Amino acid sequence: MSKHRHLPALDSLSIVTAMVLLSYSLTAFIQLPEKSLELQLPGFLFVIRLDVFTVVSIIVALLAATGCEWIISDHPGLEGQRHWFHWIIPAMTAMVIGVPLNAIQVGPAWWVLFTMGGFLLIAVLTAEYVSIDPEDHYYQVACITLTVVFMSLFLILAITVRGAQLRLYEVISVLVPAVALLAARVIHLRLAGHWHLAWAGGISLIMGQLAVALFYLPIKPIQFGLILLAVLYGLTVFASNIEEGEVHLKAWLEPVIMFSVIMVFSFIL
Repeated sequence: MSKHRHLPALDSLSIVTAMVLLSYSLTAFIQLPEKSLELQLPGFLFVIRLDVFTVVSIIVALLAATGCEWIISDHPGLEGQRHWFHWIIPAMTAMVIGVPLNAIQVGPAWWVLFTMGGFLLIAVLTAEYVSIDPEDHYYQVACITLTVVFMSLFLILAITVRGAQLRLYEVISVLVPAVALLAARVIHLRLAGHWHLAWAGGISLIMGQLAVALFYLPIKPIQFGLILLAVLYGLTVFASNIEEGEVHLKAWLEPVIMFSVIMVFSFIL
């Protein structure tokens, strides 16, 4: 059993989380008019809508990424290795926390979600810190935590972009890069630090084509998100199993079971 047990400094976690939550708390009390930026191209009109929530979401993502860098910088296992990929989940988590906060009025439910978002961000930052060292005693727990958060963030993102009635190019431009990042990072975690970007590229291509097909079907946003999640999870786990040397039934069993379970939920809902 590994004797490595590295955990981040509590004061650093508190400061980063407080900065992110403070930024979101301001959006509940500051209202500014929405502005639109338009770019006319041959055959396309790109429209970018800017409001307080959009600006704050970008700011908190940068805060979370910067804060993650600050927190993990003192990990003894870094030793000069590249670690920019540890910023991905904290930044996405910080952005997604704001989605339900922006959707409801300030009240008891808003404050409950606000508090839960803070604990989620702390869990993600802690898991990222632990995941630096594959020999850490808590590495498997961190890996599972980050994978669950990854998939949850993608589900929320897919439901949000479909429910917002965005145009196809907007949906694809959001989901495909997210899939590429998430698939690459999950495979990296499951393989204890080894990158396989070809798998991530192939998965993102498949997911992009599937998203285009689902976009034109009369399904609800939650079904859209769950179907994409089922395929993403199945492909990602299958790729990891293949790279780990699993063959035949072992390589297919977990992906097929989880794919089937999520698909059943999509039809029920």
